[in-house]
Amino acid sequence: MISQTVEYALRAVVTIAQNTGVPCTAQQISQATQVPAPYLSKLMQGLVKAGIVSSQRGIRGGFVLAKEPVQLTIWEVAHAVDPFRRIQDCPLGLRYSRGGLCSLHRRLDAIKAAVEEQFRNTTIADVLADSGDASPLCRATAVDVVLLEHLEAGTDVVAGTDWETETDVDPSQYGSEGFESEGL
Repeated sequence: MISQTVEYALRAVVTIAQNTGVPCTAQQISQATQVPAPYLSKLMQGLVKAGIVSSQRGIRGGFVLAKEPVQLTIWEVAHAVDPFRRIQDCPLGLRYSRGGLCSLHRRLDAIKAAVEEQFRNTTIADVLADSGDASPLCRATAVDVVLLEHLEAGTDVVAGTDWETETDVDPSQYGSEGFESEGL
């Protein structure tokens, strides 16, 4: 329903928002979001041009949000990089006696309208708040996986646990995409 460009832009903006006021370099954003650096560079230019983020040059430079997360909606980010298009006319060029769209395209447009409404009503702050203590991005670290296993098993995580022995985890159990070892 959303393009990869929109997905990548949202990942980048959420990552920047997590680092309130501290500039994030393109390299940091690329690593955190798993967006290829060349693609991210072009994407960030578009976000700067749209006024979603601003860039700072220099040693402590990087990208920061141009607005507070509570004032920035998913819609604004998505629309900046890949304008959302509703279905106005029959994509097949057909005319209907009642005018407008056929039943299929009316329904598809209604779905698009519902998505648009959700995007307009959801701020980046909402995304951050929904994540609680976890990262709002779909990534599990080795520590996250070990803690999840203890929670699911109902066992205590004891201070002094030898984490070296706890890294024998099958990442496919948790979705191998985004699984990263933190050198444990």
